[in-house]
Amino acid sequence: MATNYTNSPLVGYTRLVDKHSGERTHAIDRITPHCVVGQVTAARLGDIFSGTRAVSSNYGIALDGTVGLYVEEKNRSWCSSSNANDQRAITIECASDPKPPYAFKPVVYETLVQLCIDICKRNGKKKLLWFGDKTKSLTYNPKPDEMVLTVHRWFANKSCPGDWLYARMDDLARKVTAALNEPTAPTPKPTAKCPYAEPKTAVRYGARGNGVKWVQWHLNKAAGEKLDVDGHFGVLTKAAVLSFQRKHRLAADSIVGSKTRAALKKAL
Repeated sequence: MATNYTNSPLVGYTRLVDKHSGERTHAIDRITPHCVVGQVTAARLGDIFSGTRAVSSNYGIALDGTVGLYVEEKNRSWCSSSNANDQRAITIECASDPKPPYAFKPVVYETLVQLCIDICKRNGKKKLLWFGDKTKSLTYNPKPDEMVLTVHRWFANKSCPGDWLYARMDDLARKVTAALNEPTAPTPKPTAKCPYAEPKTAVRYGARGNGVKWVQWHLNKAAGEKLDVDGHFGVLTKAAVLSFQRKHRLAADSIVGSKTRAALKKAL
């Protein structure tokens, strides 16, 4: 079908596999998160999808929060034991504990929320819906601005996405919908001189404060990013740092140390 599909800018690892059915035959109006049943890296998930099993997903979230791209959004992945679901769903495999209830690390769940927000935004959605009922979910005809959450256990004799995430599906839907509809805070326009003090130590994922604002200001000014200068080193800032480091041939570790700071200043 003729649709302009894009992929998430949050991706920090790409390994496209051939285990998919080609371009999807239904517009994207579902998201199906899964549990990997293992605390895996993005590369390890790529190894699994490149192996002999007929399985894949559009995205994966590694135990450190890295987002992997394995099947582009335009293509139908082999993930949910349902052609009908996967033709219309973005599928996301998430690193989890190997035993029930298959809990996620906090960074994995936070990244899942941010990835779902991004998927909805790029596909023109304002609501992520969780009905908690198989029949209602699968028979519901979403409005053009709606996305529906579905789960693997509805299509196969599996516990996926695990009881830990299943109990949080309503929370996931609420957080994503709230973020999609909150007023966008205006980002301060970059001035000729950064109004924030340069951090003296390395700044990394999870950090907060003016040192993070310095990084965000420089990424907006030097790399053309559109980050909210809010002092929170979250998923979006991490993705922007990784992109800048790769472009400037720095160690792509998402940590803003002295070399990355120097490159940011030089790029102004």
